Amino acid sequence: MMSLKVERTGDYRYEVAPQGMMRVPAVIFASPKLLPDIMSDKSVEQAANVATLPGIVRASFAMPDIHWGYGFPIGGVAATDVDAGGVISPGGVGFDISCGVRLLVSDFAYTEVSGRLDTLMDELARRIPKGLGKGAVWSLSGKDEMVQILTRGSAFAVERGYGLPEDVDHCEDSGYLESADPDALSERAYERGFLQVGSLGSGNHFLEVQKVDRVYDPALARAFDLEEGRICVMIHCGSRGLGHQVCSDSVKEMLKVMGRYGIEVPDKQLACAPVNSPEGGKYLAAMAAAANYGRANRQALTHATRQAFASALGERNLKLLYDVSHNLAKLEKHPVDGRSKTLCVHRKGATRSLPPGDPELPEVFRSTGQPVLVPGSMGTASFVCAGMPNNPAFNSTCHGAGRKMSRHQATRQVRGETLKKQLEAQGIKVRGQSMKGLAEEAPFAYKDVDEVVATCEHAGLAKRVAKLVPVGVVKG
Repeated sequence: MMSLKVERTGDYRYEVAPQGMMRVPAVIFASPKLLPDIMSDKSVEQAANVATLPGIVRASFAMPDIHWGYGFPIGGVAATDVDAGGVISPGGVGFDISCGVRLLVSDFAYTEVSGRLDTLMDELARRIPKGLGKGAVWSLSGKDEMVQILTRGSAFAVERGYGLPEDVDHCEDSGYLESADPDALSERAYERGFLQVGSLGSGNHFLEVQKVDRVYDPALARAFDLEEGRICVMIHCGSRGLGHQVCSDSVKEMLKVMGRYGIEVPDKQLACAPVNSPEGGKYLAAMAAAANYGRANRQALTHATRQAFASALGERNLKLLYDVSHNLAKLEKHPVDGRSKTLCVHRKGATRSLPPGDPELPEVFRSTGQPVLVPGSMGTASFVCAGMPNNPAFNSTCHGAGRKMSRHQATRQVRGETLKKQLEAQGIKVRGQSMKGLAEEAPFAYKDVDEVVATCEHAGLAKRVAKLVPVGVVKG
């Protein structure tokens, strides 16, 4: 790319005007405080590269947690016009398809569990498979059961006893995408996913016991059953090796056919094909199946979490507030130049943020807007937000704090054993699979999540409802 000029076009909005192959501007939602970290890597250049995709409309958007990723920046949002040759790019979803977050809300106050927190964390660590490789809550009986997971996601998990019937009413898409086609997956994808249903994995994935630290919007907090001191559990994970394999397979296929469709992109990691092509359709069907796997994965972990709470603290309610993905592409209707169009909306490290009244919301959230779950980095706060009307980025918002330092840089600055002691001194019980993994996810390696979510609110992407702080962490 040529040298990029980033201009401030609003209080929380910066733009790169179209140049070279760019078809639309690149828009970055950021505050002056966040901008230096955003400009420190190649993520803005990646956002500009995304603006070259065939069929892209309005802008290539970057959320305040943007950082360097594969092809698309993490925190990138782009929509392509399906009927005008718009493309689908696996790099715009990422390798961990349907990586996402769910929040369970208990009827415990922190004061009720503080004295038994070690017991609870030990029980969670024992029941929650974590780290690289195999190990899962759900032992599948055979390929037929895997096909059902790929087809019906969380709904099938609940049918098999891994959850409560009401859970699916509190999931994005009722827990599964109907467009999934298990036959679109390679045998290698099946193999990688077979022994991992109900597992955290590694990296930035976690299960956290949290307490509500602050309420910003009392009415919405009441609607979400959140009050100061309430204990919650946040689960952050995705589709494990299965999703990774789907992305790898699809990138290879699209690299082979781009020339056939006359597509040129400035970065081969943006490999893509028209949504309406056989290759585009196959990827979307495989992606949906992997998304269903990711949702079943979080559902199985929810079941194990409830068992751990019952064992350590006795039977009490632990109900699902919401489950939402932040690595996904969807076909959605949006107005473009005064006309409603079918768009393929890529969200990579970005969360859907539906406003009050949106027909795609579960009935229980029609009046409030969608609960938006924003996980923090280990040792810092997470947030519950809500969708706002007139979102300028296709009803999208941030998905977390966003890295400002590589994993290698983090391990050079702190040892996992030291970090664990520091977190324990802050009253956070840590159960980690790997000391190196802990160091890689040190809080200082991430942007200021408070600033990120405040920026989202000021930019009209999502409003803050409550702030949650960790009291116990299970890490891969």
